[in-house]
Amino acid sequence: MSRKIDYVKDINDSKETWRLAVRIMDVWSVVNNKGIEHLEMVVMDSLWKVCDHSKKFVFLGGTTMKAIELQNIPPKGYFFKDFGEILQGKCKTDRLEDIIGTISEINHIQSNTPGKKVVVSVVLKDLKGNCINCNLWEIYGSKFLAYYNDPKNNGAIVILLTHAMVKDGQVSNAWSGSKLLINEDIPEIQDFMSKLPTNEQKEKPTQSAKSLSNWSGGSQYSPVERFVHNAKCMSLSQFCKIKHETLCVTVATTLKFAVSKYGWFYYGCTRCSSKAPNPEKAYECSCGQKVEQPIPRYKIEIYVSNGESKYRFVFWDSKCAAILGMTAEFIHTSMVENGEDDPMVYPDELEMLLNKKMAFRVKVQPTFSQASVWKLCDDEAFVKEIENDYIVEDNQSKTEYAKLVPNKKNLETSAQTLSASGENDPESIIVMTPAKDVVIADKGEEVDFEASGTTQLSGTKPSKKLKIEPSS
Repeated sequence: MSRKIDYVKDINDSKETWRLAVRIMDVWSVVNNKGIEHLEMVVMDSLWKVCDHSKKFVFLGGTTMKAIELQNIPPKGYFFKDFGEILQGKCKTDRLEDIIGTISEINHIQSNTPGKKVVVSVVLKDLKGNCINCNLWEIYGSKFLAYYNDPKNNGAIVILLTHAMVKDGQVSNAWSGSKLLINEDIPEIQDFMSKLPTNEQKEKPTQSAKSLSNWSGGSQYSPVERFVHNAKCMSLSQFCKIKHETLCVTVATTLKFAVSKYGWFYYGCTRCSSKAPNPEKAYECSCGQKVEQPIPRYKIEIYVSNGESKYRFVFWDSKCAAILGMTAEFIHTSMVENGEDDPMVYPDELEMLLNKKMAFRVKVQPTFSQASVWKLCDDEAFVKEIENDYIVEDNQSKTEYAKLVPNKKNLETSAQTLSASGENDPESIIVMTPAKDVVIADKGEEVDFEASGTTQLSGTKPSKKLKIEPSS
């Protein structure tokens, strides 16, 4: 009589006569500190589940194996860890996880120099808007940089990292065994990419000012030049004179919340940031997502000031999540668990958004007497450079008023095009995730820019060419 097949979950050290029917899902080579090489692998039986197991199989002299047909075990499978669980600490540090997400920002790049290893720190975002840090070490970081710097690769970058280590709310590749897949033509990555909002699919991830200062590679332009590219740089006092929607760069300090009847969040789609028609009902979003339960997303109005001038800025979901390090859904759930369900109560965590002096790239919307925040940076040196070298006052000349980045194709040209919208800049470098604009007017009329894609974000016509006169 043949011995029965055992399951992986039942393995223990009580005997050594186990008989398994498994599919090898992944295999890699490991060289120990003595130079001895061996293979490690991940196997899966017919139960198809990832299990927490304290044991591992070791092939001995008496171990035998043979190839068989296994119709009841799929050829390949990934078990992706939920970002929300990582942020809430619902994960085990001794367990490797599969991770998938789109890169929204590059935080830090450490090049391969004597005594230092290559490491690239990025921000990964899932389809719910949750963001976590991911560190790619050595060959994984080098592989990512090679892809990122290839001029043929444009648009969003979705990565799949297998057997990732999870600790303190962030992930990194394992020293052996992890595989990094970047925008590859596999169902998991293509499905994730298709579920991104249309405008995000076209946006290449950006580098923070800090990452660019730590890395000598990449573009010939400084992060400040990229931040101000195709925008009008002006002081906050000049905003009241703007008559049409205009893309501007300014420096201001967040002062206080502009409390409205909408509170600090709205209920939106679980994939994109468009507003749900009814927060209590399931629906199919215009992005194609079938939403069973809409989730809270940040929409926080804050007065910013510079000197005697003050203006109302609207901070959107991705910006607030990046600064606070937590989603609106997480904060709202915590409040409800503590007995507070009034959306007009601003949680203490939001105070982190106030009293910050920052450089802003905004779309000024005079119809609503507000500016929608697209990009921002609170790095002191970065803010000081913009304030001293780019922001101009009313009494300066019009040619100084529009200080632009040189054209990459012709660095000697003296005339540049000033566009009122910067979302199509091919190499726009920012410090935070591009804003998702779901604007609610003061009169209660909702103006949903993002739900219809990027065409509505470009609401203004490109302005005429301005002649940039050489300075004396």
